[in-house]
Amino acid sequence: MLPQGMEIGTYITLGLYFALMLGIGVYSFRTSTDDVSGYVLGGRRLGPTVSALSAGASDMSGWMLMGLPGAMYVSGLSSAWIAIGLFAGALANYLIVAPRLRVYTEAAQDALTIPDYFGKRFNDRSRLLRIVSAVVIVVFFTLYTSSGMVAGGKLFQSAFGLDYGWGLWLTAGVVLAYTMIGGFMAVSLTDFVQGCIMFVALVLVPVVALSQIGGVDAMTETVRGIDPGLLNLFQGVTVIGAISALAWGLGYFGQPHIIVRFMAVRSVRDVPKMRNIGMSWMAVTVLGALGTGLAGLAYATRTGLEIADPETIFIVLGDVLFHPLITGFLLAAILAAIMSTISSQLLVSSSSLVEDFYAVFLRRNAPQKELVMVGRLAVLAVSLAAIGLAYNPNSNVLSLVSQAWAGFGAAFGPLVILSLTWKRMTRNGALAGMIVGAATVLFWIYAPVLPGGATLSSVLYEMVPGFVLSLLAIVVVSKLDTAPEADVVETFEHVEQLLADARK
Repeated sequence: MLPQGMEIGTYITLGLYFALMLGIGVYSFRTSTDDVSGYVLGGRRLGPTVSALSAGASDMSGWMLMGLPGAMYVSGLSSAWIAIGLFAGALANYLIVAPRLRVYTEAAQDALTIPDYFGKRFNDRSRLLRIVSAVVIVVFFTLYTSSGMVAGGKLFQSAFGLDYGWGLWLTAGVVLAYTMIGGFMAVSLTDFVQGCIMFVALVLVPVVALSQIGGVDAMTETVRGIDPGLLNLFQGVTVIGAISALAWGLGYFGQPHIIVRFMAVRSVRDVPKMRNIGMSWMAVTVLGALGTGLAGLAYATRTGLEIADPETIFIVLGDVLFHPLITGFLLAAILAAIMSTISSQLLVSSSSLVEDFYAVFLRRNAPQKELVMVGRLAVLAVSLAAIGLAYNPNSNVLSLVSQAWAGFGAAFGPLVILSLTWKRMTRNGALAGMIVGAATVLFWIYAPVLPGGATLSSVLYEMVPGFVLSLLAIVVVSKLDTAPEADVVETFEHVEQLLADARK
């Protein structure tokens, strides 16, 4: 536990952070939660800066400040393959998906959720596509949200000696408060603030750590003395290992909590500015996370500092290197990363439960205020399920994130890309691709088909087979299926014209 003096200063900073998050929730409640469109998509009124940082903050989660520095601490530069894949995937997502999805979701009868978009894109009167995609979202987001809860529990346990379970509930409680109260606008504005905090923290920690050990040359010398391979990008990396790491980038195309920001940005003309801001933010923060792991290893080695859990290296450096008030700010950065992702995932899950289940099958003519209330209750239900899954303190944050990331990437990634770029794609092709992608990932993770009961994910990241098989399923089934209806093709061509006009 931190010394008493440090606790006071740290608690003051964290208290101010919590108050700010709750204040944003109250502000958003007063300005954007009168109807479902405002609650789940902010009325499509986000500017490019808020949209970009909101997408980035909701993307990176506690993995950015705990999982990635921890992997760098243990494995060295070979861990950077994941970061390289992510950066390339994020850029491709901005170039391919962002402008098309912004235009298409509005043109397709103002679709408010990803399942809603799928249903309207293919004119699915059976609603089967919408139902299956909503089920995938709720199942995988419950798993994904649990990774954030684990990170929150570990933070409070490591930094304050608080019981892991209490850390879970405290993390969830604050997120629930502003998410339930303020909806999408609260989530986006808090993401913006949290993104700024993360940016500063991931510059500050590695820079100060380096200054304490004598700079980059001293760090390199120390790390080389531990194991020269830690400074080799290719150390211990096989071709299959590199493919698995780079394949993380494929996941971006299918992450509902990220691509929903593309739907909410004010105009398609704002997308290029959003892209430039978002990619610049990502470049700095990813390099900072990698630097924290490597600088932390050198600092711990030089000072004899014991690191029981590599995923807490950012927390430990914040404790030993900074004044209590700054330590509180750095802990707030971790909370920001954790909370921004949890809140986005909770809101997307609740949006699907309300828009794609409740409003479609239970109360088709429900008033707007009722739908907003049901959305708030859905946020609570999903969070309780995630807390239950997160109660194992030995859960690995990076492992939980990788599984959920692969699930969404394989189930939705090829579907999103082809639905926006290929007018011959059919409803049955979309359904086949989604089911094949999700089933492949689950089989790859859980089926003990290798010797000793090992799973296929121990050999190759489940994203790779899931994405490839999903893509093939969409193309094959669409080619064998009857051509799309004329009005579906007309809408696609109308969207292409709108995009062409926007580029002029």
